[in-house]
Amino acid sequence: MSFEAFNLNPTLNAALKSHGYTTPTPIQKQAIPKVLEGRDVLGLAQTGTGKTAAFALPILQRLSTGPRGLVRALIVAPTRELAEQIKESFDDLGRGTGLRASTVYGGVSMMHQIQALHGRCEIVVACPGRLLDHMEHGHFKPGGVEVLVLDEADQMFDMGFLPSVRKILARLPKQRQTLLFSATMPDALRGLAHECLTNPVTVQVDHNVALTTVTHALYPVVEHLKTPLLLALLQKIDSESVLVFTRTKHRAKRIADKVKEAGHSSTSLQGNLSQNRRKAALDSFREGKVHVLVATDIAARGIDVSQISHVINYDITDTPEAYVHRIGRTGRAAKTGDAYTLVTSADDGMIKTIERKLGKSIERHTLEGFDYRSAPASTHGQHHTGPRAPQTIAAHNARAAAHPTKPGAPGKSGRPFWRKRRRSR
Repeated sequence: MSFEAFNLNPTLNAALKSHGYTTPTPIQKQAIPKVLEGRDVLGLAQTGTGKTAAFALPILQRLSTGPRGLVRALIVAPTRELAEQIKESFDDLGRGTGLRASTVYGGVSMMHQIQALHGRCEIVVACPGRLLDHMEHGHFKPGGVEVLVLDEADQMFDMGFLPSVRKILARLPKQRQTLLFSATMPDALRGLAHECLTNPVTVQVDHNVALTTVTHALYPVVEHLKTPLLLALLQKIDSESVLVFTRTKHRAKRIADKVKEAGHSSTSLQGNLSQNRRKAALDSFREGKVHVLVATDIAARGIDVSQISHVINYDITDTPEAYVHRIGRTGRAAKTGDAYTLVTSADDGMIKTIERKLGKSIERHTLEGFDYRSAPASTHGQHHTGPRAPQTIAAHNARAAAHPTKPGAPGKSGRPFWRKRRRSR
């Protein structure tokens, strides 16, 4: 099947060819015909499956006829990076149509956004908070909106945007086409889907299934050796594009600094950065000027870099769905990738949950040559003189025997790791 089967106008077909689009992805095959029919659509697919084009192409087709200088399509996204990514897709696919897209998000001046909302674009890609600000100040009158897209809806829910999204929905025309796309579908999000979608068709492409092009590995380690192990892994990895996930923005910055001190080109992508610095960090990573990007889950929602070869989870995720979404950043576009996760004994429960989600055990690895017996740094004048709790060696070796190391993975020594015993207080 080719894109010509969708009967798109010649301008869009020419743009597709110029950007190397040849065969639609599964989500595009299912979603594009339904969106072209004017149906409301609930699309479930993980990152990297081509869902942006799945709604951008039919919207461009619809808007290629009709009035100009009026906002007719509104796309709501959770992060600034994702908003810019979606706008770029509309710009690339819509080149030659004369349709204009603009972004609306916080952290930058409102003036240019006000001008765009007052008749200088037909497509607005917005983050909920700033869009609601414009609505409440009368800068944006959404009466002309024909199509609404809620993209990465699960992440908007996780970030606490649901009240803002509901306020936006209340201000939009009742007669409109609504498309909701999400990587996961938690129960709370089903309520929003029921509120905003009318007789929707559901298109689903293994949205909770990990990509088969990704190889998984766990690296058990005590907490104080996480950073040294990460640096040792980076030395072993022959790659120019590694994405490291941390749980907090403060840790992302600290780890990026440590990676840079170790001689790697590195930067962080996290909420404390200004919009210009976030854009610069992402552009440097995308262009290959920076080889290691350390990011939080929220900041990473705007990352669309097809050549990422390794995802390293410095901190394990809170849900198995989040794990699947993280590792979906590698192994994209029919390429292979590796997902490494640094885990401590406290992560055992989540590991089991993730393995049930994947339907298989994840192999445990140790890194050859790495000193798992190093003592933690001194704290408040107290020094640890050596490894603790040697009784845990047998337990670890038993787990290692149950999950043998995969040949060819970084590190195959089978060397035990040392678990730090909790100190009584």
